[in-house]
Amino acid sequence: MKPFRKNVAVAIDGGGIRGVIATRALSMLERHLRTPVHNVFRLAAGTSTGSIISAGIASGLTAVELHRLYVSLGDSIFKKSWRTFFWPLTLYRYPHGALAKALQESIGDRKMGDFWSANPRTDVVITTFDLLSNKTCFIKPWKPDYQDWPVIMAILASSTVPTYFPIVAGRYVDGGVGSYANPCYLAAYEAQFCLKWDPRETTLISLGTGRSPNAVRPGQPERYMAWEWLAPTLDAFLASAEDQQVHLVDTFFQDLDFRRFQVDLNETIPMDDPRQIPKLIEYGEKMGTMILNDQLDGAIGIKPKPIPRQD
Repeated sequence: MKPFRKNVAVAIDGGGIRGVIATRALSMLERHLRTPVHNVFRLAAGTSTGSIISAGIASGLTAVELHRLYVSLGDSIFKKSWRTFFWPLTLYRYPHGALAKALQESIGDRKMGDFWSANPRTDVVITTFDLLSNKTCFIKPWKPDYQDWPVIMAILASSTVPTYFPIVAGRYVDGGVGSYANPCYLAAYEAQFCLKWDPRETTLISLGTGRSPNAVRPGQPERYMAWEWLAPTLDAFLASAEDQQVHLVDTFFQDLDFRRFQVDLNETIPMDDPRQIPKLIEYGEKMGTMILNDQLDGAIGIKPKPIPRQD
């Protein structure tokens, strides 16, 4: 693995229980560096499950502790009940209680501004979508509007996948609603234009939570009923948006040491299926090996063909 530059940032995608992949990979990186990840990353950006990991890093949790949290709490957070049995007749499938309790025990009563007043300070970017204003909010510890936000509230707001969890404060839902399921572009922008880090002295590690296989098979789409388009359309939107963010960083931050890591899943793994944790750990070990060997995701380096001149 190439040495990191002076300033190091991490950006972590959304994906529910598939955060196991990112935490396992980070724990392997942590062991390789022989220091907790909190000592490495001074900027952490995350969406949805990525917000849990990013805030955990900034709070001083080790990657091993975060991985243990995911593995041990999957069954309680995504516990089947009458809500899941009767969904979609219910408003949501899982209450926030188990996740909020786990966050309280791990992170405590920290407010976002505490990350900025700590020594050393850590910048954290957490995304959430405000349904009332119809825009994405970027929750940061140095912004006056968010300094008094409890960190737990910011995480829950970012992690509230519509239909899975109840809306926070009557307005906030998952930060991946929009273009930020992959926050690597946000992290690159934050580093260069907000923190004023020289990109030639900056390393950005971007971690995915698994690229799902193509759900559409040849000959199938022409027979789809209206409701059957929902899953493949959503998968296509998310995959396209995630790779688009990689392309933006690769194109507009060329002096940045940008390292994007992603694993291709052999099967579709829902964000709320803790039974898949053993498989997710295996994928995480694969990603960790990729990090240690600088095996970047294939989405990096894809350049558009130039438009031919019209003489």
